[in-house]
Amino acid sequence: MITAIKGIEYMATDRIRQAIDKANKEGRIALIPYVTIDFPEPGITKNIVRAIAEAGADVIELGMPFSDPLGDGPTIQASGHQALENGVTPSTCLDTVKEIREAGIDIPIVIMGYYNNILSMGLDKFCSNALVAGVDGIIAADLPAAEADPLQDAVDRTGLVLIPLLALTSTERAIEHACKRARGFIYCISVLGVTGARSSMSERVKILAKNVRRFTDLPIGIGFGISTADHVANVAEYADSAVVGSELINRISCGNSSDAPERAGKFIRSLIPGTIRQGVAN
Repeated sequence: MITAIKGIEYMATDRIRQAIDKANKEGRIALIPYVTIDFPEPGITKNIVRAIAEAGADVIELGMPFSDPLGDGPTIQASGHQALENGVTPSTCLDTVKEIREAGIDIPIVIMGYYNNILSMGLDKFCSNALVAGVDGIIAADLPAAEADPLQDAVDRTGLVLIPLLALTSTERAIEHACKRARGFIYCISVLGVTGARSSMSERVKILAKNVRRFTDLPIGIGFGISTADHVANVAEYADSAVVGSELINRISCGNSSDAPERAGKFIRSLIPGTIRQGVAN
């Protein structure tokens, strides 16, 4: 698909799925770290993204801070609050992606935010600006797939990817609906509740992943609560990618800001052994 914006043509491809498929062909699941934009300080996100990409991340999820983040746990809420205090806006989030691309960092990027972030700019304008900046996909954390058609239409017009979220409580009908127009991957939430590092993974998410596979051949990603290599190894038994957020934010915040990229990269490297796939239960 070729998309023309402001007289410039962009080749819109599903680079997110390509990255996950590539990892799977190499005998591992993909690793998708989450980073809050402009946390802990403005301008640092580019260096953090570079560090975790070099450490082995396959896709980057960049968090677009919002004032009422109902799906986020204390850690990511606190990082988002600090970023808002630092002056971040939806526009500056897209500027950050542009800076990352101008620095030669080519890893697929997903912007994760809340629907109001996108509506505040306008659906078509946000998607167009996101594509020009270098975004590959969007997640609207509080937007059910059943209500996502206007955003999905705007995404389709642009050539970006809209990634749906499914919960342990999602019905078969909701799963089927979410899979119909999805691209990139299907994001399965592993817990009931908000984000946050946890000591163990829920067994119920395996059932959710199995149900999702009935309706799509897209890769399945598991997120919320993944914080150790053992957690990643558990996910590797039945899914295609693991999303790691709160524990990475913890590592970023536990020291001098100048050393945050180094700490982030070290943590991602510690997860790599867990990505090796021993087999997938379908």
